[in-house]
Amino acid sequence: MLGLHWADLLKARAIAGSANGTAKVNGSAKSVIFIWLWGGPAQLDTFDPKPNAPAEFRGPFSTIQTRSPGVRYSELFPKLASRSDQFSLIRSMHSQSNDHGVAGTVGLTGSIAGAVGLDGKPKAGQARPTTGSIVAKVRKLDSGLPSFMVVGGKLHQGKKAIIGEGGGFLGASCDPFRIVYDQMHGMRIPALELGQGLTPERLEDRKKLNTAISDASRKLDSKGFSHSWGEHMDQAFALLMRPEARSLFDLSLEPASVRDQYGRTRFGQSCLLARRLVEKGIPFVQVNWSDHVEAEEDAGDGGWDHHYRNFQIMIDRHGPWLDHSLSALFDDLKNRGLLDSTLVVAVGEFGRTPKINDKAGRDHWEHCYSALIAGGGIKPGMVIGTSDARAERPSSRPCTPGDLAATIHQAIGITSEQSQTLGITVDGEPIAELF
Repeated sequence: MLGLHWADLLKARAIAGSANGTAKVNGSAKSVIFIWLWGGPAQLDTFDPKPNAPAEFRGPFSTIQTRSPGVRYSELFPKLASRSDQFSLIRSMHSQSNDHGVAGTVGLTGSIAGAVGLDGKPKAGQARPTTGSIVAKVRKLDSGLPSFMVVGGKLHQGKKAIIGEGGGFLGASCDPFRIVYDQMHGMRIPALELGQGLTPERLEDRKKLNTAISDASRKLDSKGFSHSWGEHMDQAFALLMRPEARSLFDLSLEPASVRDQYGRTRFGQSCLLARRLVEKGIPFVQVNWSDHVEAEEDAGDGGWDHHYRNFQIMIDRHGPWLDHSLSALFDDLKNRGLLDSTLVVAVGEFGRTPKINDKAGRDHWEHCYSALIAGGGIKPGMVIGTSDARAERPSSRPCTPGDLAATIHQAIGITSEQSQTLGITVDGEPIAELF
């Protein structure tokens, strides 16, 4: 049943979202892997440690030297420290809210407009499309594959979905195609799971029927209905019928050694899938660390919202998992000749309080946090901005999520003229030092 259901959904997306601006562009990067560290990693426990700060700020971790002179990371990231010449680090990110929902919208869209927090009150203005949707609009593929894919479920805080994950006013046709990795069952593509008894042969019969329906619908001239019907019916059947399209999501085709290199965690295997997707030419792939912000003990699914037991969770899971999998992604992209054409960004919605709370955790902190950025024409080995002695505020070169979004636009070749044509206002400037 899903064969026709997904096609109908794709058709509806195009009808709702038809707009100008689908011309292809030529930028330094051909693809983007956007790694969303949902929940907000602590800057002091990752890439901006403060070994000289008082103990109640610096925490229990020692620091290690990286390949970049004078730059030190938390001891939990030895692999990334040994690869610091392959990527650049921004230590002066800051946002506008310490509410996950609001800061999440800002981080994904570059704007606070239309954001909704736990209080349910929307911020002024119309929500912007997420950066992946904008890239998908200007980098539309001819292959029938989606231009924007998200590996992970929909984002939540407190079981409330956040604003800014999709196409917004660009229309539902620019929403992401979602893939979910299940450690028990592997990759799942909910939109393409065939109903019971629905075989490729039966799908082919149904395609013939829908071809007849499509021919009749061409007589209608209502909001481009016929064109969108045929275009997205073709995309749906391409994904269902072509073995090479479905095999794209099959990680069992990767050597066991490669899967081990990434780590057999949900995040590690999601990063591996991201590499497969950009290798196939998908313009924008977002990897969600988790669906919920909370750690597993808080009924979440392993986010970075460590209000308590932060240091134990960092030692047991988050530190080694991020270090292992992100390093493997950098190595794999580099070894396959893909790093120069693939922009990789790893960031959360905010940081954590420099001062440790009474539960051995850190609370929300929007005033200062870090981001990693690599490949796609970005200069490696740089440190952009600095924070003060306790990582409470940027002390030089402050950068915003809007600046990061503008940097992605420039790296992948989205011009200001294209943004204006699409009605997109970018609330930031590209980080010029990275180019």
